[in-house]
Amino acid sequence: MSPLRPEIAALEQNGITRVALPRLDDPDVIALWFGEGDLVTEGFIRDAAKQALDEGDTFYTHPRGRQDLREALKRYLDDLYGIDLDPDRISVPGATMLGITIAAQMALGRGDHAIIVGPSWPNIESTYRTTGAEVEYVRQRRTDAGWCLDLDDVRAALRPNTRSLFVNTPCNPTGWVMPSEQQAELLELCRERNLLLIADEVYHRNVFDGPAAPSFLTVARDDDPVVVVNGFSKAWAMTGWRIGWVVAPSRFAETWAVLSECFNTGATVFVQRAAITALERGEEVVTRLRGQYARGRDIVSEVLGRCPRIEFTEPPGAFYAFPRLRGLRSSLAFAQGVLAEENVGIAPGYTFGPGNEAHFRLCFAQSHDRLRDGLERIVRYIERHDNEFDAG
Repeated sequence: MSPLRPEIAALEQNGITRVALPRLDDPDVIALWFGEGDLVTEGFIRDAAKQALDEGDTFYTHPRGRQDLREALKRYLDDLYGIDLDPDRISVPGATMLGITIAAQMALGRGDHAIIVGPSWPNIESTYRTTGAEVEYVRQRRTDAGWCLDLDDVRAALRPNTRSLFVNTPCNPTGWVMPSEQQAELLELCRERNLLLIADEVYHRNVFDGPAAPSFLTVARDDDPVVVVNGFSKAWAMTGWRIGWVVAPSRFAETWAVLSECFNTGATVFVQRAAITALERGEEVVTRLRGQYARGRDIVSEVLGRCPRIEFTEPPGAFYAFPRLRGLRSSLAFAQGVLAEENVGIAPGYTFGPGNEAHFRLCFAQSHDRLRDGLERIVRYIERHDNEFDAG
């Protein structure tokens, strides 16, 4: 008999790492499988962490994050969204994924039901399942104009024991951006049903029309059942730093402190110093990266648009393409084949939830020449194996 809880024993490696790990450090691979570019974090941000270390800033700090970091986050969010955020709602427990994990643990247990708006990054489902809750997807609808969410589909999925709902906007992998009016409608539904809404907004600055995506922070009240999760990974190219923040009802501030102590003791202290610098001096970095990603999106449309088997609409947010390959039967076999024959790493669609077997995901945050080379290789693989796909 296993000492593991059934929920933990049943977990499986997600499809991205399943493809990537055997050749993770292979220099011959054009890695489009993970959600990051190939530019290192800006020097002035790295220097801030070095300075903190040189000054001996290596001790414990507040489990909800340094006071000066939380104050910097308040200023940043207030300026970005035109709000006046209660600073007691902000916590910095560690990585963004840790914020999602803590929020899920706060709301869910065995016998509960949780909803994920998909397609969605696969680790979200695993995080929900570790609570013992039953997990169900409500899938975005794919249209000629792009992806969208029908809230009637969400309402139809609700059960008496539904306790939490997860939504990621801008969305990994589809790039869908939830309009503010729909955010308000979904939040009202969560108020009525007393559901904890976990809103992952980590791609909030990775949009191609305006400086930021709509945020639940602009429609939520202080006491609303919503946890807005965000982080530094995507906007400031700080994926390896593992630093994020949450905005939650202020009445849960002590709970966040307690759970932060349980899970992580608190975010790495010298990394928090670098995060403050990113907030205060990094706006030019955010703008420049957004321009690079926009050009990457254009390259994806240009190259994939020449392949008649591929269905693809430009995403309004994030930095992923999630094309559908007509006639594809196994997205895992496809990703493994592209890797083996063309040395390009992509993510199989199945791992982003049900209904995505004919899709694959690639990240277009890479440098442009490298991205174009990878895309050309993918198309070459598709053309070489054209007779192996179904007529669909």
